[in-house]
Amino acid sequence: MTRAFVFPGQGAQTIGMGKALAEAYPAAKAIFDEVDEALGEKLSALIWDGDIETLTLTQNAQPALMATSLAAMRALEVEGFAVTDAAFVAGHSLGEYSALAAAGAISVADTARLLRTRGQAMQAAVPVGVGAMAALLGLDFATVKEVAEEAAQGQVCQAANDNDPGQVVVSGHKEAVERAVEIAKAKGAKRAVLLPVSAPFHCALMSPAADVMAEALDDVEISEPVVPLVANVRANAVTDPALIRALLVEQVTGSVRWRESVAYMAGEGVTEIWEIGAGKALSGMVRRIEKSIACTAIGAPEDIAKLKE
Repeated sequence: MTRAFVFPGQGAQTIGMGKALAEAYPAAKAIFDEVDEALGEKLSALIWDGDIETLTLTQNAQPALMATSLAAMRALEVEGFAVTDAAFVAGHSLGEYSALAAAGAISVADTARLLRTRGQAMQAAVPVGVGAMAALLGLDFATVKEVAEEAAQGQVCQAANDNDPGQVVVSGHKEAVERAVEIAKAKGAKRAVLLPVSAPFHCALMSPAADVMAEALDDVEISEPVVPLVANVRANAVTDPALIRALLVEQVTGSVRWRESVAYMAGEGVTEIWEIGAGKALSGMVRRIEKSIACTAIGAPEDIAKLKE
């Protein structure tokens, strides 16, 4: 059984995530404490007892989801499961940072600060209301690229997330994305809906945020991960720290090639994927991409207990 560990992105956040892990495992609680200290605030209080609107703000959601993923990873380690049991790690957008922290490439404290910076920079890059994202269901990636090009009309409209064979997300100027929704429907999309996001991620409008991240990443030590990372913008495995740094900058404006990343892992012999952290969104995508891969979501003590049975 060849295994990969994958780490969720924005949208998976819920109030209370990771709390049971922190209560059951001191090593998991230590991650939340470390993130709180790195950020100089009690993010854990917001995660466990706050309100979902505040948690969903991208500058909070990003480090919060990473903390939950790393807490689950530490709990797994206590029970004898190591990151080196995996052939690859991968993450969806911000999840790529969680994957790198899990694989020892970036310290947890640095990862928390980078994700706070990334969230703030992505939010600041585009005034609220100027950008939008929409999920187009039932069209393949090539068709969505055509839809985005047709919808742009001098504005930005890009295929931002190639999630699975029937779900591609477009991102860009609000008017262009609204046009894309109508064009997609005309081309036979099953559904085309605007997403409740605070900014248009993974498109050219994010270039101010990419500049901020280039500077922030320059100040952080990146080591070679103990397990190869399947990078979002490349959809293949990387281990070189300098390349990883460059790809994390590119990722801010580049497409998340999730469908191809999963296909790559399957092609490399992966038969089992563990989704580490909040929710089960990636497991659903993996099943739609490659039915032969068995998926397990691990975000609570009972999930880990099942692994030991």
